Amino acid sequence: MTQYSVFDSEKALDYVASLAPLFNLQAPLNCYEFGDGNLNLVFRVSDSTGRSIILKQALPYARCVGESWPLTLDRARIEASVLKLHGVICPETTVKVLHQNNQLALTILEDLGQLAILRTALNNSETFPKLSKDIATHLATTSFNYSDFVLTPAKKKSLVSEFLNPELCAITEELFFDDPYHQHERNNFPITLTERVNALRSNTHLRLEVAKLKAKFLSSPQTLLHGDVHTGSIFVDANTTKVIDPEFGFFGPIGFDLGSFVGNLLLNYCAQQARIESLPQRRQMQTYLISCIAECLLTFEQSWKDLANAHSLDVTLRDPVYIEYFVGSIIQDAVGYCGTELIRRTIGLAHVADIDNIEDEQARLAVAQHTLFIGEQLILNSSSCTSQKQTMQLLLSLLN
Repeated sequence: MTQYSVFDSEKALDYVASLAPLFNLQAPLNCYEFGDGNLNLVFRVSDSTGRSIILKQALPYARCVGESWPLTLDRARIEASVLKLHGVICPETTVKVLHQNNQLALTILEDLGQLAILRTALNNSETFPKLSKDIATHLATTSFNYSDFVLTPAKKKSLVSEFLNPELCAITEELFFDDPYHQHERNNFPITLTERVNALRSNTHLRLEVAKLKAKFLSSPQTLLHGDVHTGSIFVDANTTKVIDPEFGFFGPIGFDLGSFVGNLLLNYCAQQARIESLPQRRQMQTYLISCIAECLLTFEQSWKDLANAHSLDVTLRDPVYIEYFVGSIIQDAVGYCGTELIRRTIGLAHVADIDNIEDEQARLAVAQHTLFIGEQLILNSSSCTSQKQTMQLLLSLLN
């Protein structure tokens, strides 16, 4: 068994060199570390012909905090395993795993360097015609195929056990549902937002709805989730959409991934109010983002119903009346989780560059006020949103 050690560029290069024929790499090789995420090391290894791969290694702690926040190395196994299972169902939209070493907590992946990180691209006002349908189809297809509608009870329970991810789930549980609604040293917001934050925390109805969302996150293993679907974990160009980084993967409520993605589009929508000075250009970008949300929700809703009606194996669950009810409950959950994403990205530990990189302080504050308002209203009104149409009606009323 290979003993775990933290890689540097030299160790990463040596490791890949020993496997290079597997990836069609040729000598000489070069390597550099370029990861800017919160948790892991990421290296690009390339040969003299321009072929390249990505080596990702988990650290035994959160990189953004340091050794004071220890983390399990098993998250590397979970990430690679989620990618493999999702890749079986949706190979066109899942980054390909080329090699996995659980002892060293590393995964070697196809290099997506020719694509853009979605968050960066949206912040640069770039648009992608296939994005919303690709993500909706990916989320609908993966979530359906690893749900009770398809899996036998024995297979489902076995997979739930395999993908227990308590340490990373605890991060989600705390950052989404706990920290923003209480005083905690991890929270991060300007003092000028204190009054607004205190109003959120004193809203008993809001706290009740957040508690319901957390309870469902804790106790509803509906499908194998990605667990962290934000615009930084999606690579794109005009013709391609690839999902990466499911190290938070576990069996949880289907609406969580959908809500997280929509929440990130809404964060960018709000941020564009301060990012684009020209009114026509700003309206064009915001119209694109709203159309993406509408198309994503509609595609997800219809795809799930079509899959369930055509391919459900469970004799009871494939009843059309139940399918209609179940998909409605997914949309409802997604709206609530979308609201928690907006709030936690605004006042919690992990912010987004969409907002934080707005240079004008007053404009940045106005955007933050807006995201908090929308997040609060989505959580409070999620029970009335059991379809794409109802959700878009609510969203448009909040954005206009």
